[in-house]
Amino acid sequence: MKKLQDVASIRMGYPFRSRIERDESGAIAVIQMKDIDDSDLLHLENAIRINLADFKDHHVVRKGDLVFRSRGKSNSVALVSVELGMAVLAAPMLLIRPDDVDVLPAYLHWYINLPITQMALAAQAEGTSVRMISKAALEALEIPIPNRQEQELIVRASEMAIAEQKLLEQITRERRRLADGVLLRYAMNA
Repeated sequence: MKKLQDVASIRMGYPFRSRIERDESGAIAVIQMKDIDDSDLLHLENAIRINLADFKDHHVVRKGDLVFRSRGKSNSVALVSVELGMAVLAAPMLLIRPDDVDVLPAYLHWYINLPITQMALAAQAEGTSVRMISKAALEALEIPIPNRQEQELIVRASEMAIAEQKLLEQITRERRRLADGVLLRYAMNA
């Protein structure tokens, strides 16, 4: 077991001092909590674009980074699976950047989003009305780190389980549509 801070750097998102003002010609996309869907996928199609002069390179979100929702009902993480160009993460979100070459970002994504890990993080939440996971609590999260080949197998098996679930949901919808069609035809001919 290793602490997350031993295999990744964890940074607070960019601390915007005021309301983020949209600039359609802006060079930088701003990643906010609303840009992560319920399946923990990142969507930047509607991200606010801005121009920002005073940011540093470590604020730029890169492929392989993880974006952690530190506040709200879900404290899950989204994996940045493609190059985003110029994009920054808005605080209070946290950026997790694996810095150990033996740790796959997709493995961390899988592990942090496990229900048991989410429960462990929820137990560390602070606040009464808006629950928050602190950077320190995230850094202290203990993670089993199998070898790289085993991580790849775990990630592939997880991806296959997700694909299977989507197919089962599609089959259920199609069965329902078929049953409704047959029953409607029966009702019309009765």
